[in-house]
Amino acid sequence: MDPAASVSPPGGAAGPLAAWLARLEALQPERIELGLERVRTVMAAMALPARLPMPTILVAGTNGKGSAVAYLEAILAAAGLRVGAYTSPHLWRYNERVRIGGRPAADEVLVAAFEAVEAGRREVPLTYFEFGTLAAVHAFLQARVEVAVLEVGLGGRLDAVNAFTPDLSLIMRLDVDHSAWLGPDRESIAREKAGIFRPGVPAVCADLDPPAVIGAEAARLGVPLWQAGRDFRAAPIDAARWDWLGPDGVLRGLPMPSLRGGHQLHNAAASIAALRAQRVLPPLPEAALREGLRRARVPGRFQLLPPQRDQGPAWLLDVAHNPDAARALAAGLRECGTRGRVLAVVGMLADKDHRATLRPLLDEVTAWFCASLPGPRGTDAGTLAGVLEDLGAQRVSAHAGVMEALQAADASAGPEDLVLVFGSFHTVAALPEAVAMRSFLEE
Repeated sequence: MDPAASVSPPGGAAGPLAAWLARLEALQPERIELGLERVRTVMAAMALPARLPMPTILVAGTNGKGSAVAYLEAILAAAGLRVGAYTSPHLWRYNERVRIGGRPAADEVLVAAFEAVEAGRREVPLTYFEFGTLAAVHAFLQARVEVAVLEVGLGGRLDAVNAFTPDLSLIMRLDVDHSAWLGPDRESIAREKAGIFRPGVPAVCADLDPPAVIGAEAARLGVPLWQAGRDFRAAPIDAARWDWLGPDGVLRGLPMPSLRGGHQLHNAAASIAALRAQRVLPPLPEAALREGLRRARVPGRFQLLPPQRDQGPAWLLDVAHNPDAARALAAGLRECGTRGRVLAVVGMLADKDHRATLRPLLDEVTAWFCASLPGPRGTDAGTLAGVLEDLGAQRVSAHAGVMEALQAADASAGPEDLVLVFGSFHTVAALPEAVAMRSFLEE
């Protein structure tokens, strides 16, 4: 069987939802256009308030956003609250971006939300992300969720999500990414992320060494800021337990987060800080914090899959696509202590820093299988292979696409080995979809 046949079309949708997604992609294909004027115009036409009737948490940052949303969602749900969570991008189905009560929104819910946005926008042009953001919030209002957790897509200050007023702002780890839109250094990028601050509204920063602009903006706006490493921290006890220490007390003997990797302890600590710093919800039971840490799930973040064939390797999926995420991935590989070799399947977008992202993994990876990604933003496998060889990598091969690279890695791997799939959401998405159809790499 041709493995490529097991890959779903973009969005993984069918019927009316697929038609809507195709329409949105044709409306503004592959376009990023920051600014809030268009979104606010359509919000007014739709009667969507900037201050939502439910407590609202905005989550920005370069890395750790998806994990933080997962912890917040799981903890709030464990406390008995109906949560609406909005994230991007998705791996398999667009529905993953809009979760209501812990489940991806049904097709008919999304279709109704898209129809409402279309009726409101009239002739106002919206990007794919802007359209989706407004649809998600509309769906949350219709479902009467009790808390909304909204992940900022790009930057912060001019991102569509920032059209809504937070009751708590959470900034996760900061690194250089999307430089063409956000600026060339951490200071510039941090300034954009700090755009989600509001005067007097509590905020939490998870970065252990944030640029000075984070504190300066908080001081200028009178934002009560909890800073990781200064105001709160995670203190491991052993392999199974840790303490959270914060300005309002200590939580002792918490279970390790369900998400893998040492960096997840910091993500979990920041999520707990956010829930304790906010002022609109009553204090959450400690039991809910513990249960939420155990329940949180995010596909594609240091996600370990069992072998896909007899005597085959295990597989590790991680959407790491920038230097900070790659450093966290490398640390996670060292912590898990693989018995055999690590064979890496990597595909990246052209606007990423290839050298700085690949460098942290050089000592952890034995062989590299570079995959070309399609589309105007995709990088050719030969380009990635050249970067790796220039960095000193020894076993490097180039492949026409992700499925070809996955096949080659699987054929080269033994039962003690680990196949790492990383570099982009597009790269990681290929493997889970194939596995779900039980046809991956089978003749």
